[in-house]
Amino acid sequence: MPEARSATGAYLAALTPETSDAIQAREINIPFLPFRVGRESRRARWTDQGLVTERRKSVPPNNDLYLTDLDEPMNVSREHFLIGRDAAGFFLLDRGSTCGTIVEGDVVGGGAAGGRAVLRDHDVIVVGSSSSRFLFKFRLET
Repeated sequence: MPEARSATGAYLAALTPETSDAIQAREINIPFLPFRVGRESRRARWTDQGLVTERRKSVPPNNDLYLTDLDEPMNVSREHFLIGRDAAGFFLLDRGSTCGTIVEGDVVGGGAAGGRAVLRDHDVIVVGSSSSRFLFKFRLET
């Protein structure tokens, strides 16, 4: 069965087991823009079924993809980055994260400063510092 095509023509591929676990696949399509990514910060507890989070029903979600960062110090901010598109093409906007985001080796944002980078096909995105376990490959439909 062929994989569903992305409405935006863009995908995020997991480059680490932690990223694959977070998206529950090797790759996901980016269904709409802007697409927001951040840390799961709602209450969580371990059960026999694994990590269970308690969703806050009264607060609308502020991310489209949540990453569970259990490391200390944490690399992923609650509102970390978004992927968008304008007339020039796709871009990554750091949403004022603490550690920043690395796009193809260039640090974007950090220290709550925010920042923006152009995204090209096959760019590697590191969510947080260079020690982060959350790595994606940005991919465009061919």
